[in-house]
Amino acid sequence: MPDDHLVISVAEPPAPGSSSAEGFSPAPETPAVPAASRQLWSYRLVRPLVRPLIGTGITPNHLTTLRLLTGVAACAALGVGAPRWTLWGGGLWILSLLLDYADGELARLGHMATPFGHAYDYAVDTLVNVLFFAAMGMGLRGSLVGAWAIPMGLVSAGSVWATSLLAEALERRLPPGGKAMEGWAGFAPEDLLYLVAPLAWADALLPLLCGATLGAPIAMAMIGWRLWRIRPAIR
Repeated sequence: MPDDHLVISVAEPPAPGSSSAEGFSPAPETPAVPAASRQLWSYRLVRPLVRPLIGTGITPNHLTTLRLLTGVAACAALGVGAPRWTLWGGGLWILSLLLDYADGELARLGHMATPFGHAYDYAVDTLVNVLFFAAMGMGLRGSLVGAWAIPMGLVSAGSVWATSLLAEALERRLPPGGKAMEGWAGFAPEDLLYLVAPLAWADALLPLLCGATLGAPIAMAMIGWRLWRIRPAIR
């Protein structure tokens, strides 16, 4: 989920005559990806890859669907808990994360924004990330923590789900461009999930699960506190 839940498959319609214009109605001139967010390294990485897709009939929602399929496949592979499946899960997870950035960048470059695209992208990001933590716990049931890995994964998954909802609510109340969680040096907080692949390939996902079990509830509480604090100001 890159920033603002984060890559949004929404943008304004294409210029008349472009093959991607059909079926899109005029939309506000708010870009699909905020200007500051476009400087993230992940957007820079996918930008040259999505440019050739403009005018081909491929839409951001197509990429969001691929993000969903690869993300669910990665979670299923990680949940098995076998080394070979874990290797595949790490690779599929990296692909899913890149697609998460690619849909928003295609929406911006190709002027293909729709409100449905935003909602679809947000739902897919939330579902895939929640499934990931639950699957990681399931896959680590044979690790040092044993069966405790399963409830640890569920605690992490539930906290990520709640954090996603709270962050979305918070960003709707912040000034334009405001973020629930700020990035740094060209990286978004969600970019930490890139570590999944090398950790999976090194058979070292347990520290990530332990960190998520502690860190995800803390992040949830921090964003919930920020949202609660601004409530009087927006009444």
